[in-house]
Amino acid sequence: MPFRTIPEFGLEYALISFDDKGQERTDDPDGGLLSAKIVQKVGTLQPTHIFLFSHGWKGDFPAAVDQYNRWIGAMWKLEADRARMGAGFRPMFIGLHWPSQPWGDESFADASGSGGASFDPTAAVKAVTPANVETMFSEAVTSFGDTPEIRSALRVIFDAYKNNPNAFVVPADAAEAYQKLADAVGFTPDEEVVALDPQKAVAAGRIVEAGASFGIFGSIKKGILGGLRQVSFWMMKNRARSIGEGGMHRFVTDLMNATGARIHLMGHSFGCVVVSSILVGPQAKGKLPRPVSSVVLVQGAVSLWSWGATVKDSGTPGYFHSVLSNGSIGGPVVTTLSVNDKAVGLAYPAAVGLVGQADFVPANLPLYGGIGSFGIQGTGLEQAVQMLPSTGNYGFQAGRIYNLNSSQFIPSHSGIDGPEVAHAIWEAAL
Repeated sequence: MPFRTIPEFGLEYALISFDDKGQERTDDPDGGLLSAKIVQKVGTLQPTHIFLFSHGWKGDFPAAVDQYNRWIGAMWKLEADRARMGAGFRPMFIGLHWPSQPWGDESFADASGSGGASFDPTAAVKAVTPANVETMFSEAVTSFGDTPEIRSALRVIFDAYKNNPNAFVVPADAAEAYQKLADAVGFTPDEEVVALDPQKAVAAGRIVEAGASFGIFGSIKKGILGGLRQVSFWMMKNRARSIGEGGMHRFVTDLMNATGARIHLMGHSFGCVVVSSILVGPQAKGKLPRPVSSVVLVQGAVSLWSWGATVKDSGTPGYFHSVLSNGSIGGPVVTTLSVNDKAVGLAYPAAVGLVGQADFVPANLPLYGGIGSFGIQGTGLEQAVQMLPSTGNYGFQAGRIYNLNSSQFIPSHSGIDGPEVAHAIWEAAL
């Protein structure tokens, strides 16, 4: 169902869904577009504040339900924070679901209204042995797009892996197949992701072998399959950007045109790409009708330089640099960073720059690193702050960026449903 209820609180939220082409899905049981239903419901409820959340990588539909139940539930438990919003406070919560789980379950019917299916973050990476290569191949074909060109290229790569699953040198035919795969999916280096190099990807994958990973990374980090990490990362990043710049930018625009409610955005992991893209619009050249009231980027899997005036050592502005000058943010921007997040700390630089990053807070900020490790940098507006307990007072101010060192309270990439993170979101909204 597009409107869901968290049983523990009897609290309703909307769950709007997009497909892998960036189009809003219409195959929900109620029929029609949920975006129009939400706008209609806004007119009826007249909320004072709208909180919009975007999950990141590794979020199929059951996982999205589970995450939003936990995130929104964690906020709702903080009664003192709710009380501070004022006697007339009428919130509305909206979760975005986009297919960010390679080989995930995208059925609306598979997540019950009582909280969704149990999400096993290790399910996609179990039993990775030569015996299941054919299953992995079939799943990869579906994930990357089942065209003759993609299927042919993946066949060569997986055959090379099957012949020698312990190899760390990519044979010539597999290297050629990687280039054909890149061409078939439209892979092009951008301001963040370097040119595809399957051999360097294998080397980088060995660095992150013991670390946590983003979805597909776990199953393909070994040996000859390591190069698929970078292609998959690029595809998922582009999908997040397309959905944010397109359908979600239009949706938030429609919300603003329908209500004067204050709107607050929160993204996690690749959801921070979605949120950033909402703010800058198509090709990063648009703007919203009026400013959102707060932005919180939790363990962001997006470049630390992406909001900056220049990317380190390049003189080129970050892709989202216009977000600070286009009038789309009226309040504070808050990020979280944690040394416990091995996905952003290790797997992220391995995917974008084919390098391993073991030092999370170096004196000299790296070229390749995520917001979840370093916060937003290069804007001149950023301020380093410690994350506070759930009773702390940040005193956030509009027009500032606060990078919260959250290592004490965020134990992993997805360990973000504690009261301290929820409190930071409330504080930003205030």
